Amino acid sequence: MAQQIPTRPGSGRPLPVTPADDRTGARSLAALRTCTGFVFLWAFLDKTFGLGYATPAARAWVNGGSPTGGFLSSVQVGPFRPAFHAIAGAWWADTLSMLGLLGIGVAVIAGVALRISAVAGVLLLAMMWFAEFPPAQHAADGAATASTNPLVNHHVIYALALLVVAATGAGGTWGIGRQWARLAFVRRHRWAR
Repeated sequence: MAQQIPTRPGSGRPLPVTPADDRTGARSLAALRTCTGFVFLWAFLDKTFGLGYATPAARAWVNGGSPTGGFLSSVQVGPFRPAFHAIAGAWWADTLSMLGLLGIGVAVIAGVALRISAVAGVLLLAMMWFAEFPPAQHAADGAATASTNPLVNHHVIYALALLVVAATGAGGTWGIGRQWARLAFVRRHRWAR
């Protein structure tokens, strides 16, 4: 028996297939969601426990290190360099940064609160983009920067990934997004999806 293709009522034209309707598309979005969430969760874990990737154990948050201190104090480019230096290592900057990484990572991996996570993640990534300031070809000391593109770097790609998984409601495949969407609070407040 041939597969029936759903059509638009009265037109006979096929309905467009959206990624959420298509099994391969849904799985692809779930993989994108999970990997993007893991980027945030891994950054939290490495900075907290000093797992030896970006953060050695001696500079771990649990050992008294500052998650923002090293990164923000080393900013050498861009118009916000003095502001980033001023907040580098501040307890509130460390705490907000780490809570953001943990919250975004867990929520995105679980497939819940994707809209809130996307907004929070885009804000965090925008601050990191401005700290690295890709348009700058030279640092304050005149040395060449490592920038390879004046606009798009990994922060922009991660931000777009967050926006895509939030816009497509990609939390139901390999996540608990469907259960989350059934909660009374979430049904009443679309922004919480």
